[in-house]
Amino acid sequence: MFELFRRSSPRELYTRHLPGLGVAFLIAELFYKWGSFALECLGFLATWFVLDLVYGLLSGKLGKAGQPTQSDNP
Repeated sequence: MFELFRRSSPRELYTRHLPGLGVAFLIAELFYKWGSFALECLGFLATWFVLDLVYGLLSGKLGKAGQPTQSDNP
């Protein structure tokens, strides 16, 4: 967690990581009723990880769309 804050700019934290954190927290709060704080915490962290991974993959694909590749240049 410390590395996330240390290596990310404030803008990246707000635009990339905070939405996933918020959605993961909401999902965990609404759906994870396992009776154990440790299990619910692990579920929250796993959900946040998956959401951040999916967002990173989607933004990487969307960010590269429309950019010319080396084969496109003569």
